[in-house]
Amino acid sequence: MPQLQASQEHPEAPEGGRQYGKFQNEIYMNGVKNNSMPTVTTNPNKLEAQAKSRLSLTSYNYVSGGAGERATMDANRLAFRQWKIIPRMLRDTTHRDLTVEIFGEKHESPVFFAPVGVQTIFHSDREVGVAEIAAEIGVPYIMSSAASSTIEEVAKANGSGRRWYQLYWPHDEEITVSLLRRAKSNGFKVLVVTLDTWALAWRPADLDNAYVPFAKGVGNQVGFSDPVFRRKFKEKHKKEIEDDIMTASVDWEADVFSGKAHTWDQIAHLKKNWDGPIVLKGIQHVGDAQKAVEVGVQGIIVSNHGGRQMDGATGSFEVLPEIAEAVGDKITVLFDSGVRTGADIIKALCLGAKGVLIGRPFVYGLGIAGKQGARDVVKGILADLDQSMGLCGIRTIADCNPSMVRKVRYGGDLKSSL
Repeated sequence: MPQLQASQEHPEAPEGGRQYGKFQNEIYMNGVKNNSMPTVTTNPNKLEAQAKSRLSLTSYNYVSGGAGERATMDANRLAFRQWKIIPRMLRDTTHRDLTVEIFGEKHESPVFFAPVGVQTIFHSDREVGVAEIAAEIGVPYIMSSAASSTIEEVAKANGSGRRWYQLYWPHDEEITVSLLRRAKSNGFKVLVVTLDTWALAWRPADLDNAYVPFAKGVGNQVGFSDPVFRRKFKEKHKKEIEDDIMTASVDWEADVFSGKAHTWDQIAHLKKNWDGPIVLKGIQHVGDAQKAVEVGVQGIIVSNHGGRQMDGATGSFEVLPEIAEAVGDKITVLFDSGVRTGADIIKALCLGAKGVLIGRPFVYGLGIAGKQGARDVVKGILADLDQSMGLCGIRTIADCNPSMVRKVRYGGDLKSSL
């Protein structure tokens, strides 16, 4: 019978680095010694149901829902099932090294908290709580422009942690510059520009309840706290934002989710006003990835917004290999959409991603048990990644390569964490 002692399962790495796999033994020993079971399920196929039992209907629908019939959400998961890991034996993987270097900075793992907005509708801990535990477990936090906390609040909570800022791109250039300056002055190192959400998609789960939190000011805190937006609102309406939240919400959303798309030539304005790496989120086509290289940004995130924006689209994982092959030697390729397990992360890394974003799972954890729930979900995914790397013969992230996976279309691979 396998032993539970950490000294046998997870000997200390000779050169430091977090041993994320130890979380598995912590769970076992808490049960053995204290009869204490995990608050949040470790089963990725039961996590959503547990969150559903804790969240209000509108909050659950907001995070779990997708565009149209959720076909793109299904495609995201099914794409992962078509690739299989090929384990290798008799390799010395006792000490795994999950560290990676991205944009010149060493990270403790290739995992990131994806930008997710309006976190206050899931738990009162909201973004500040998740930013706090992100620093605690050594995972970079990507803050959403649609946050229910301000840029300054999130930066303070994240402290010495790594943080990036995701921009829902306003058309007002003065407001855009103000947001970028605030992010930069508060320690956000990388700008993530979401390209696929200049208008909200057709989302039946929200539409059937006529639910949009932004209309009542929830998720507009970045805008409402911005000095330029506040000045312009007062000049236009002769009153403060707090005097008329509904009108302020309309004005903010009209600029951020205006229904008017940006174009490639406008990237130059962002480059002029941001002196760090710029990453474009929402790339699904090789041609767009090549255009990103051409305009001179530093990274892309292969993503379809977790299936929330375009129904009937290809799964993000389906297009990752061809995009990574086309531009992976010229630009940093990150991955998002549909990631649920450590095995998913290994597959993405093997097929060219340098880092992987986790979205819905941590939000489900937040809804179940606040910031500690979000922490434990991501710790679990990291432990799964650590353990799975060792078991399939991968010692370092650099060892993740195409030879470790194979595309296999099994007729039975119909459902997985959908």
